Amino acid sequence: MAKYKETIDLYDDAGKQLKSGVPLEKISPLVNPATRKLIDLTKRTIAVNLGGIQEGLKTGKVAKGYVLGREMNLDIIGNKDAIIGKIKEMVQVEEGDDTNIREFGGGKLILVEVPKTRLEAASTYDAAITAVASAATFSIVEQFDIGAFDAAMVKAAVWGSYPHTMDLTGANVTSILSIPQNNEGLGYALRNIPVNHAVMITGKNAMQGAALSSTFEQAGMFEMGNAIGPFERAQLLTYAYQGLNANNLVYDLVKKNGATGTIGTVVQSLVERAIEDKVITPGKKGGYFQFYDTKDPMLWNAYAAAGTMAATMVNCGAGRFAQAVSSTLLYFNDLLEHETGLPGCDYGRVMGTAVGFSFFSHSIYGGGGPGIFNGNHVVTRHAAGVAIPCVVAAAALDAGTQMFSPESTSKVYGDTFGQVDVFNKPIQQIAKGV
Repeated sequence: MAKYKETIDLYDDAGKQLKSGVPLEKISPLVNPATRKLIDLTKRTIAVNLGGIQEGLKTGKVAKGYVLGREMNLDIIGNKDAIIGKIKEMVQVEEGDDTNIREFGGGKLILVEVPKTRLEAASTYDAAITAVASAATFSIVEQFDIGAFDAAMVKAAVWGSYPHTMDLTGANVTSILSIPQNNEGLGYALRNIPVNHAVMITGKNAMQGAALSSTFEQAGMFEMGNAIGPFERAQLLTYAYQGLNANNLVYDLVKKNGATGTIGTVVQSLVERAIEDKVITPGKKGGYFQFYDTKDPMLWNAYAAAGTMAATMVNCGAGRFAQAVSSTLLYFNDLLEHETGLPGCDYGRVMGTAVGFSFFSHSIYGGGGPGIFNGNHVVTRHAAGVAIPCVVAAAALDAGTQMFSPESTSKVYGDTFGQVDVFNKPIQQIAKGV
């Protein structure tokens, strides 16, 4: 028996219907096998830059600087097959388990899937990156018969400056996830993924990037206890309509307003669609002002989330700039509240997030572009999984205006994780999983 009475239709990033009549709970991170696979691989997949290790050792550039006089000219790429074989042998728990290694760029980059057993026998997801880093270090030391006094350079080339720094600064092993010590509260790990990572993983496709980010953010909502009891339906609805283009709502709004529209016309289109779908109905009048009522605030919130996403795509897409995303998050919802008398996306929290985000991303403070923010950041953490996906869409549509471009911060993620279907085509994969 279905947990929720409503069903949704799932559409792709080209407006094509993928599945119809999908029970709402089928997209849940707890239920959907594609989403569970995505999260599983996020935790246990590590990228290793063998080319970067070779170049770093050749020039002496390891961790955070150069160690002159300690350069090592090792043909790591020429010996990649032996090194990869050693890494697999050490990382696997038993022969034939789910350890898997993919090669990219002629072996300069590899993607190592650590066996589930290692994470099951661990308290955190650290077990993946530490196992791979140790295996990569020892494989190179063993392959080239490196002595005790030179092995430290190999370790630094792989691990970066850890343990002198808390994280692996300057390392050539990378995870999508940050280290647990950087998670600012319970359940924030999947929200602590920078916008630019999602942009590169999905090849700068705004809707796929938004879907990937929304999946991480909403899975984070489940992990931190925000989707318990009646709140589960609220989160699933925002995930469906904003992240997965349920009922083609985001696509339709963008298509209608993309050529000549503005944030204001997206508000108008969303309200018209909400009236047509009987999500809201005209209520009392106050002078010239028409208030609207809703019997389903959670569904209205999902429509507001989809509208916020569409407005971001229309506005930031028109200018090809990511910087307008914070003001779009703010003023789309401000206009929506004034138009309807109903709360904006996430009941006002998106507007609150946007005010701080404007200041910290590019205003007086100007600490960095939108692409380096994440849902764990003190400025952007407050909205319940519905702000950061919009930032991903904006950064995907950006034409190079950011101080920190996706290519400069996250290229390795596109070259590795971006080659895996469950990461680069989440909309289609999740639809297959229902």
